[in-house]
Amino acid sequence: MKSPESIIRSLFISVFPFTALLVLAYSIFQFYALGFYWSASGMLLTAAPIVLLFAGLFIKPRARTTANLKYYSLAITIGVLISFISLLITKASPLEIALSIILGIGWISYLKWYSVYKNRTNEGLKVGNQLAEFQLENSEKEKISAASFLGSPSIFLFYRGNWCPLCMAQIKEITSHYAALDKLGVQTVLISPQPHRLTKSLAVKYNLNFHFLVDHKNKVAKQLGIFAENGIPAGFQVLGYDSDTVMPTLVITNKEGKIIFADLTDNYRLRPEPEVFLEIIRNSTQQPHLPNS
Repeated sequence: MKSPESIIRSLFISVFPFTALLVLAYSIFQFYALGFYWSASGMLLTAAPIVLLFAGLFIKPRARTTANLKYYSLAITIGVLISFISLLITKASPLEIALSIILGIGWISYLKWYSVYKNRTNEGLKVGNQLAEFQLENSEKEKISAASFLGSPSIFLFYRGNWCPLCMAQIKEITSHYAALDKLGVQTVLISPQPHRLTKSLAVKYNLNFHFLVDHKNKVAKQLGIFAENGIPAGFQVLGYDSDTVMPTLVITNKEGKIIFADLTDNYRLRPEPEVFLEIIRNSTQQPHLPNS
């Protein structure tokens, strides 16, 4: 049975941006119909940054943001303050002030609750450990063992799915370093629980010597402790996705299968720069034996 919090999280990330869009449209309409007034200004300044953030992630995907999105937060804070001040300087609409406050609370919830993963301590993915054996599937649903990647350094990137703009930007970023990875003899394994056809379309798009694999029903994510219950925004199921997914995770192993780097981000908008793990791989190839940590 799904936990109540996971259900609320899934609903929140679908409802919150859509609500901001409606409030933005309403504030623009009010300006058009009634001209400038303060409470509408507060609504607009509160809603616009939220819409810009989420729309921007899809229009021009990026692999990471800052944790607190300070410029967006500043604009939203000013918007809420303007809504409060409008009570003092003019006859303000309680509805419009309430909408600004609701969006302000939603923003704080997004930053401090939705964006954050709790308890990502994971002894199984600790640097120095041997990566556990597991099985994935290729686009033809053939079984692929983790042991098949022994013999060369390997990057295992667990991503949420093609629907996630941050994941897609991260994959694009990694593919742009294909030449460097190939020179180092690295096998790049991109893993998602999404349907096989979606993973296959991604493989066709990039047409590189990467391994685009599927973690069917999140079996490996559960095994490794990186499972995200109800991690898909509510409504995306109509596109063929399951409700559950994986927490963004990047693991690098040396040729013996020992973990030399693991990024278990506690914020889904924070991802490692490729230069960071490229340097780790370069260093590992110069040091055949990694001491236990």
